[in-house]
Amino acid sequence: MAEAGRAAVSDPGGLLPGGFWAAVAVWLERPQVANKRLCGARLEARRSAALPWADARGPRPSAGPEQEEGPEPGPRPRAGPAGGTVGSGRPEARGRRQLEQAQKEAALAPLLAGNPGKPGKAGDGQGDFPAADLDLLWDHFSRSFAGGSPELLAFLTGPGAGSQPETQRELDVVLRTVIPKTSPHCLLAAPRREIVVQDVLNGTVTFLPLEEDEEGNLKIKMGNIYQIQLSHSQEEWFISVLIFCPERWHSDGILYPKPTWLGEELLAKLARWSVENKRSEFKSTLSLVSIVKYSKTYQELKEKYKEMVKVWPEVTDPEKFVYEDVAIAAYLLILWEEERAERRVTAKQSFVDLGCGNGLLVHILSNEGHPGRGIDVRRRKIWDMYGSQTRLEEGAITPNDKTLFPDVDWLIGNHSDELTPWIPVIAARSSYGCRFFVLPCCFFDFIGKYRRRQSKKTQYREYLDFVKEVGFTCGFHVEEDCLRIPSTKRVCLVGKSRTYPPTEEALIDAQRTQYITSRWGCPVHLPGWKPSASPPRVAAGCVGHCDGHRALDARAEHVPEARPAQRAAGAQVEGPWLPGFHPREKIECVRNCATLPRDFIDQVVLQVANLLLGGKQLNPRSSQNGSLKTWNGGESLSLAEVASELDKETLRRLKRECGGLQTLLRNSHQVFEVLNGRVHIRDWREEKLQKKKQPEAKRRLFAESFKTRLCWFFTHHPDGCALPSDCCPFAHGPGELRPSQATEKKKRIPGAASSPRVEA
Repeated sequence: MAEAGRAAVSDPGGLLPGGFWAAVAVWLERPQVANKRLCGARLEARRSAALPWADARGPRPSAGPEQEEGPEPGPRPRAGPAGGTVGSGRPEARGRRQLEQAQKEAALAPLLAGNPGKPGKAGDGQGDFPAADLDLLWDHFSRSFAGGSPELLAFLTGPGAGSQPETQRELDVVLRTVIPKTSPHCLLAAPRREIVVQDVLNGTVTFLPLEEDEEGNLKIKMGNIYQIQLSHSQEEWFISVLIFCPERWHSDGILYPKPTWLGEELLAKLARWSVENKRSEFKSTLSLVSIVKYSKTYQELKEKYKEMVKVWPEVTDPEKFVYEDVAIAAYLLILWEEERAERRVTAKQSFVDLGCGNGLLVHILSNEGHPGRGIDVRRRKIWDMYGSQTRLEEGAITPNDKTLFPDVDWLIGNHSDELTPWIPVIAARSSYGCRFFVLPCCFFDFIGKYRRRQSKKTQYREYLDFVKEVGFTCGFHVEEDCLRIPSTKRVCLVGKSRTYPPTEEALIDAQRTQYITSRWGCPVHLPGWKPSASPPRVAAGCVGHCDGHRALDARAEHVPEARPAQRAAGAQVEGPWLPGFHPREKIECVRNCATLPRDFIDQVVLQVANLLLGGKQLNPRSSQNGSLKTWNGGESLSLAEVASELDKETLRRLKRECGGLQTLLRNSHQVFEVLNGRVHIRDWREEKLQKKKQPEAKRRLFAESFKTRLCWFFTHHPDGCALPSDCCPFAHGPGELRPSQATEKKKRIPGAASSPRVEA
């Protein structure tokens, strides 16, 4: 046995030992958080078990939680994980069992929070591992420990185990499958199974890798066994990583990293997680689909559509949006594949993407065999590149009886903005068999922006609960999942089935109508949900979208009256379901300071830079290079301090723009850096060091814009530019200017008839 690493943990908040088990739960259920080469892990089965009993120590007591208690031997002190002694007489033993039960509950709480009472989803063709089979497997291993592996038994039991029957502590035994990321460039690793043994009272968790023998039986692989241990000494906590037989450790760099990684990287993360008082408000990622299938499908789609990054004509970040839509498409494809298996059908599901934005998700799903189309209020340039097999329609949708999709299996709302809360309603009224998938981003009610009602929740969590409430009211079983996408808003809601039979459609539809109108009238009490405290205020005007997907806008000027009786009777309702909803204008109002006059922007930039540089007057320069040693980087000022120095007319003009002064300064990226509400002069010497760490797409865009604009510092800064001309990305004078490649690229994008097609 060898210690790979040991870390002292400061616990001012008193979170240990419970925090340690929460950290272990992350490594057990979501190892990809620490090891980026893993796709995830699936918990196959779990059970409670007794500590293995060596033959040399006497007869082995019966295992299991229902074991009858015999006479307690005399007291025998034993060190616990908190560093004290735990007696084994009757009162002390009862206290020890209570402590063990409390610590066990603390250990299991984070594991069971996501899906109480159920192991992780298998879904890869193997099926869930039966708990009875885990019983047989563990009993077999226990006998092998007792009979032929005394060293491993000692490693498993730890220093706190005695030789008396009362030390037969209850263990938590988990069988898990660790799943590596699949890649066409790396075919080495395959999913591996492990037995994970948690000894809560002793503060240890041991990982026993499994392998199959020639007859297909599972046995413990003796080479890669390790243990994570929590200990307490002299009022200080320690977390250690121990390796059994380090000389037999085999590292493949993926499933089994080097011992130094366990003792440094993993240990540091466990120590930090143990004292973080954070509990996730959301479920684990990919809890509704097979992680194995998702990983394989995602890598295939990523390889298939990676060329989209190179031809992306939109102003949005190509890497973010291409790979995000690839991930969403992979998720839907696996979700729909498993749904077909459950329903025992072969026909691929049809879909409509409402507020489809750039249309890439529609393009991928269509190319993968699912008939469908996308609708958005504004056409995108990239639509012309997909080809005729991708159906994209330009048009606005106002929720009413004329905008239903009775022949469609699924409605998709991928960052659908104002349509997000309406999608469960449209799906419910389209047909009894219509389902929905929404990925909420911006917070909208049925009309206007969503108004918060619960200060104890984050705005994001509260909005997700609102959309779930809408789905529940519409008669759906609403499930929540967390996607693996490069976005802060990655929780999706899925409505796959109904809570009522088709014969109750009229009754449930009356309930829907009553709920929708109650958001703008009298509160309605529904089973299982708390009524809204008050009707939200109506927001008017043009609202932007943080992720580039633009759907529909909502402007409201009056509150409608409820008409539940009309829909309950099956009558067609003329006009929108909630008067006051208006689609977003086709031409979007831009209020991000980009349309301000150039001379006004230049004036503000010069004035703010003058403040940061200590009042030095900024004038055009004639010299070409500043001194690197004496270059004045200026001071930093808060946005409030900068605003106090600007005249009233300038501030009034900026306030009419979204973000005001801060947006203008952020847009002047070449000159300023705005961090945590403070403004700095940007030092491009530091930017040069960070440029190598940027993604490939950003480095390519940076190269395309090289020397296409004049250097502000060369022209205005008292000390000139901090970089020499050959290193500065901007032109030191008109002679260095070159044409913008972005402008040339736009000129090369022709109309639909002659545009290149993006094939799958």
